[in-house]
Amino acid sequence: MNLNIDWSFFTWELFSNFVIKGLYFSLVLTVIATVGGILLGTVLALMRLSGKKWLDVPATIYVNGMRSIPLVMVILWFFLLVPMIIGRPIGAEGSAVVTFIAFEAAYFSEIMRAGIQSIPRGQVFAGQALGMTYGQNMRLVVLPQAFRNMLPVLLTQTIILFQDTSLVYAIGAYDMLKGFEIAGKNYGRPIEAYLAAAVVYFILCYALSWLVKRLHKKIAIIR
Repeated sequence: MNLNIDWSFFTWELFSNFVIKGLYFSLVLTVIATVGGILLGTVLALMRLSGKKWLDVPATIYVNGMRSIPLVMVILWFFLLVPMIIGRPIGAEGSAVVTFIAFEAAYFSEIMRAGIQSIPRGQVFAGQALGMTYGQNMRLVVLPQAFRNMLPVLLTQTIILFQDTSLVYAIGAYDMLKGFEIAGKNYGRPIEAYLAAAVVYFILCYALSWLVKRLHKKIAIIR
């Protein structure tokens, strides 16, 4: 089968006119969702490790519930249902930011919980022996060490998050994939557009994965 690929489609104008705007939104969404997801995920992890049912049960239901629903469904539900509840639209970009933070927090929570549990209990007891409160122990002793242990996994989840940003295409947000799709429609070359999108996603994600591997080796040497 002859696809008749038009190689002249792959020009700088394609990226400058259509893709860069979408790439910027995809990167901004990734950064905001990562920071917000880690912060909310840390709170959820501490709730699950608190040993108090009134904190543990709601956090467990939230985490397991979010992890059991496809992300694209959460995006669509939030985009379609929340404006009906609050009585006004919040826009595709706003919906994407809130949805990704809420959804990714469930995954970052499990990473944070595993990292916290990886710290030897002896260090926790040592902090308690020094008179530290639970919050001080977590902030000064446990979390700094846990974060270093979790950093490669957190970055790997961030790469997955960047790939998932393409799902905001379902609600019309202008992400990188949307930019390629519009270019493909304007020039009548959809095959070339999606081929270019696949190549760019591969290059970016492969480069980030390579950096994560290098970082993991450095952390292993420090240990």
